[in-house]
Amino acid sequence: EGPVMIDTPVSDGTRPPLTAPPPAGEPTLTQLVSGIAEDAQRLIRQQYHMLRAEVKEDIRRTKTALKYMGLGIGAALFGVMFLAVSLPLILNDVLNLNNHPWAGWLIIGAVMLVLGVVGVFAGKRIFEKYNPLPDKTLNALEENLSWIANNRK
Repeated sequence: EGPVMIDTPVSDGTRPPLTAPPPAGEPTLTQLVSGIAEDAQRLIRQQYHMLRAEVKEDIRRTKTALKYMGLGIGAALFGVMFLAVSLPLILNDVLNLNNHPWAGWLIIGAVMLVLGVVGVFAGKRIFEKYNPLPDKTLNALEENLSWIANNRK
């Protein structure tokens, strides 16, 4: 008996091919990688649109809230001005400070100053805790980008 011959396709006439072609109907490795890249691009594009929509909605709500706050602050300022003018006069009458008419103005001015300082510091404290960025979308985008970066290697 002689040597056994094996039917193997030969690529260059001396060696068998390194990889076999994929079975019919199944995607190649290149097609799979390009599909993953397209899916990643589509996902990032969708998250970008979601981020834009979330920011637009936040801006719209903020504008509405600021309009009402502006009207309220304006009305409150008029009220405070009238009170600021009348309170020292009332205080002078109640405490019988007719000899020292400036005393009522001094007391009310000091109280208003303390209230203003407390209000400014309270507002500053609240503002420092406030994050105007759309956290949910940014976190999802960050997770997807890190997943893509880790799976490219």
